[in-house]
Amino acid sequence: MTKSKERLAQTEALPETKIDSSDLAEMDGAFFKAARLIMPAGTTKQAISLRVDDDVLEWFKAGGKGHLSRMNAVLRAYMLAHAQERT
Repeated sequence: MTKSKERLAQTEALPETKIDSSDLAEMDGAFFKAARLIMPAGTTKQAISLRVDDDVLEWFKAGGKGHLSRMNAVLRAYMLAHAQERT
């Protein structure tokens, strides 16, 4: 089902207190332990040099193989969450 731009604007204008989330599962520690990274198909990557804080890098490395992909996924989630701010 495709929402019209008007309906989407109405939905986005709803205050948090008016949204019924009683049927949503709790996103607690157990949820995030079971979560898995799924990269979007068809994306390409560029090699760059990036400086990050030691503790940030160590935290991602502690998660095992794929720490750079996980860091990319976090950056992608931030980008998508803030994409409308740039339009």
